[in-house]
Amino acid sequence: MRIAGIKTHLLNHHLSAPFQSSFSTFHARTHLLVEIICEDGTIGWGECLGPADINAAVVASMAKMIVGRNPLDIEPIWLDVYNQYRDQGQRGPIHTALSGIDIALWDIAGKHFGAPVYQLMGGAHRTRIAAYATGGFRAEGKDHAEHCAKEMAGYVAEGFTAVKIKIGYGVESDIATIEAVRQAIGPDVTFMIDANHGYDAIDAIEIGRRAGQYNIEWFEEPVIPEALTSYREIRKAQSIPVAGGETWHGRWAIAQALEARAVDIIQPDVCGVGGLSEARKIITLAEIHHVRLVPHVWGTAVALAAGLHFHAIIPPAPPSHEARSPRLEFDRTHNPFRQAVICNPIEHVDGMVKVPGGPGLGIEIDRRGLEEFAPK
Repeated sequence: MRIAGIKTHLLNHHLSAPFQSSFSTFHARTHLLVEIICEDGTIGWGECLGPADINAAVVASMAKMIVGRNPLDIEPIWLDVYNQYRDQGQRGPIHTALSGIDIALWDIAGKHFGAPVYQLMGGAHRTRIAAYATGGFRAEGKDHAEHCAKEMAGYVAEGFTAVKIKIGYGVESDIATIEAVRQAIGPDVTFMIDANHGYDAIDAIEIGRRAGQYNIEWFEEPVIPEALTSYREIRKAQSIPVAGGETWHGRWAIAQALEARAVDIIQPDVCGVGGLSEARKIITLAEIHHVRLVPHVWGTAVALAAGLHFHAIIPPAPPSHEARSPRLEFDRTHNPFRQAVICNPIEHVDGMVKVPGGPGLGIEIDRRGLEEFAPK
């Protein structure tokens, strides 16, 4: 079995109602899928986190090193490609593009052996995962506290027992939003905040100290990802556990953050960190440093499926009778092609999501969705 070709599929949907993180305004949902076709007709699918057009160009550049090779040589392919690009690619698009390729190769391997990816990677510790609803971006022209509180209460009504909101819009505004959301969801719902590195250390510490009374599960990306020293200072100066890692690409970047004791919770994204191959290595790093691992997930149902297989293989830490499972990030922001790209959507039932059990990623791509949301 040999790889015959690699294709990329850009997906785009213009948003009639843009929304904002702390530093960016989303006018569209744009993602990139990677399709690897084998000579025997086997096809694997992956997804890349980050700018779709840049990822597409990098995948196209990498393809010449991959076509003609055995798709089951997943680790050799990963290392050969990374070594070729590492001088200019220790972070960023090299890892995100390679992530999509690697996930697609694991999908092919699962289809070849007739087994789900999680089985090939050592077996599942769980096949049903409690999810948390991600949303709470700032809607243009709306009061953030009021709008966010209503949105989160809606997710709780759907059956979610945990929610995450976006902050980073100013200390007073954020505290007002946090208070409003806690009142709306009640005292028992797990509640996380994510600043998308919208603060410096001084303001992040103030947020942490003032928000602690609202029983916050974690404070995600309080400052820019380069500022590992500030992460460590924030951890020491306030009581909310600090989380981060979606933009620390590759095992080396994750290792640097863990060695710096920058976070209480590490959050690699399988579509950005280097794929399933690299994500599996990060499980070991998290175990060695005794840091909680809760993956980041953002994208289409392909990213969601890959994230679910990653979640499945994360061991209980610590292994005990009351061992907790990492919650699955379940994006609820508007994205009409999130589920349209697969034939059988991956949805939650009362806040729980099943890991696909079919061969490979366990999903079937709906090419009508690819065509509908291709850039016009």
